[in-house]
Amino acid sequence: MKYFNAFIMCQSMFCALPGPWRRWDEKARPYMLIFLPVIGIEIGVIWTALAWVLNYFALPAMLVAAVLCLYPFFVTGFIHLDGFMDVTDAVRSYRSLERRREILKDSRVGAFAVVGCIALMIMQFAGFASVTLDGSSICAALTFIPVISRCCSALAVTVLPAMETSQYAGAENKAHCVITIVIMMIFAAAGVLVCGIYSLAMAGCAVGYAIALRRAYKSLEGMNGDVSGYALTIGELCGVIVLALL
Repeated sequence: MKYFNAFIMCQSMFCALPGPWRRWDEKARPYMLIFLPVIGIEIGVIWTALAWVLNYFALPAMLVAAVLCLYPFFVTGFIHLDGFMDVTDAVRSYRSLERRREILKDSRVGAFAVVGCIALMIMQFAGFASVTLDGSSICAALTFIPVISRCCSALAVTVLPAMETSQYAGAENKAHCVITIVIMMIFAAAGVLVCGIYSLAMAGCAVGYAIALRRAYKSLEGMNGDVSGYALTIGELCGVIVLALL
């Protein structure tokens, strides 16, 4: 039952798709991260189906790009984009560590967050505008990008020391880490078989996540949900850019 509760909690927190009900079980909270890749599957399958439908009806390329660009933000309730903006404000302030962490928790939006969000949207829109969605392998790659990004998030949260104020403080669990690695390996292999060369988008996502994570973690000296959202958002952007380059 605790694993089922953990899935429901993960679904309601990290995905805006409607669920049968909402419940919170504090004892199940440490198991939530196991189900992050499952949420990624849901998001990725719908992303792929959306790309296929838009391409099937031959809608204008710019409209298709806009819809596919905005989808991952709407389907997650903007929770990861919020983390991206918070971390961008904090990291780009170049203040003391204490002040950067204060900015991270500040509910107000700063100039760096606004500029960063605009740049993110432009790059993601341009990426999709440059992708020719004329093959099932290209569309299918969108299934795997959210899974890999969330596997990376689960690994980062369980391996890296968390900030004292983070809900993930004390969440380190070697068993969860092993499970996540196995899931990532399975989906990486499936992605190569299904997508062929377009599976490189998964590698781009993982590399982008790692680079963004290093930048944020080094600046803030700790892991939390905002840092995870920041790296996840950049990682998925990098996956889309790789698709555009192939």
